[in-house]
Amino acid sequence: MNLAEKEKEIIEDFAIYDDWMEKYEYIIELGKDLPKIDEAFKVEENIIVGCQSQVWLHAVKINGLVRFTAEADAIIAKGIISLLIQVLSNETPDAIIDSKLDFIKEIGLQEHLSPTRSNGLVAMVKKMKIYALALKNK
Repeated sequence: MNLAEKEKEIIEDFAIYDDWMEKYEYIIELGKDLPKIDEAFKVEENIIVGCQSQVWLHAVKINGLVRFTAEADAIIAKGIISLLIQVLSNETPDAIIDSKLDFIKEIGLQEHLSPTRSNGLVAMVKKMKIYALALKNK
């Protein structure tokens, strides 16, 4: 599945729910299903600066594709990073760098987050793109 198809799938998944309380519950469930990051990667350099909660993000390039793992100490943040990983993991660095992540607007995520969580979302996307840029020529 390419990046656009993954975004479309998320948009369809969110369309099932009628209100934002149900959508938040879905985000929380996604967070619960996020595989734990290896403890070795829970270090200062992997913390996403700009998130109210502690979010660790690690990336590695395997066979030309970037794979992300993450952990967060807040369940909503964990669900949000899980959504981003679902879309951006296993993509080329260029695809990640060039991604517009239209699904965020389509599902209304940013407008339904508190200002601090919205800033955290922006910081997560920025960190993922920085990792992709760093891994591009490795």
